[in-house]
Amino acid sequence: MYDVLVIGAGQAGLAAGYYLKQTGLNFMILDSASSIGDSWRRRYDSLYLFTPRMYDGLPGMPIEGYQNGLPSKDEIADYLNSYAKNMDLPIKLKCLIKRLGKKDNHFIVEANDGIMEARKIIVATGPFQVKSVPSFSKSLSEGVIQLHSSEYLNPDQLTPGNTVVVGGGNSGAQIAVELAKDQNKNRSVYISVARNFTFKPLYIMNQSIFWYFEKLGFLRANTQDSIGRWLKNQPEQVYGFELKQLIKKGKVQVSSRAINASGNYITFEDGTQIEVNNVIWATGFKRDDHWIDIRDAFDSHGQIQHNEGVSPVTGLYFVGLPWQSSRGSALLGWVKYDAQRIVSHLNVTST
Repeated sequence: MYDVLVIGAGQAGLAAGYYLKQTGLNFMILDSASSIGDSWRRRYDSLYLFTPRMYDGLPGMPIEGYQNGLPSKDEIADYLNSYAKNMDLPIKLKCLIKRLGKKDNHFIVEANDGIMEARKIIVATGPFQVKSVPSFSKSLSEGVIQLHSSEYLNPDQLTPGNTVVVGGGNSGAQIAVELAKDQNKNRSVYISVARNFTFKPLYIMNQSIFWYFEKLGFLRANTQDSIGRWLKNQPEQVYGFELKQLIKKGKVQVSSRAINASGNYITFEDGTQIEVNNVIWATGFKRDDHWIDIRDAFDSHGQIQHNEGVSPVTGLYFVGLPWQSSRGSALLGWVKYDAQRIVSHLNVTST
């Protein structure tokens, strides 16, 4: 029996593993992927982080390169793979978890290749699990190419003609910019948003905006503090001004929230319609926790119950949840703070 099983070998699971190695506890990190960093490698080709390298490293190993520069998604994937090897973390890949249950004072993990038992569990599966696409997408004709942002790789997947990116977060903004700048296809680009954009610069006086956020304590402000509560209520910020400039030039047109579809047409909240050839659903993700077969882990609405990552189920913990304790909880460079705190709590209760 393991002292701890960590489910998920992304940045949250690796950060937890780093701190677990310092405890002397017997642990294993489990992941369904075939290699570390796969979830990053599968993202769209042009993806760059909007946080600079100085804030993208996990504990004990900074990312090499110009520290104020922005790493690509493949650079992050390679970094995570190197991190796991350099830290000599015990990881079991191609391990798909089918069920997590609890019996007496320990947990039962049923995987595709057998059953494991542990005294403690850290769920570090991250927020990007199941693509979220509105149900009316099924009403579009088969001739319309539809891709979720997790399936989109580059403009070559699309046909010429009207292309609508639905969703005004950073992924939707980056994809719309790439499509508008693509010279190989005759394409009109639209972006559908539920509210007006809030643009923020990537750099101020040659310093990353995240340097200022860190100095002001924004990313580590607790969700119970007044600053944390205020930040949580703010709309998502779009970092960089490329999209803003393309909108001003008329190369990307802004539509209101998409509310329906039929045949080759999407209908928007203001009553307008657009005939579409391609749709990119940059509409985010939902968690998939159906495999956690522990009733008290969830509230009456089926949502994970926790207090800054500590479950009311004794021995069950979470790392990497959005807003677990702060704005930075699910961000690459800040997940380590929750990981360290959770492992410290877990270790104290193990003695």
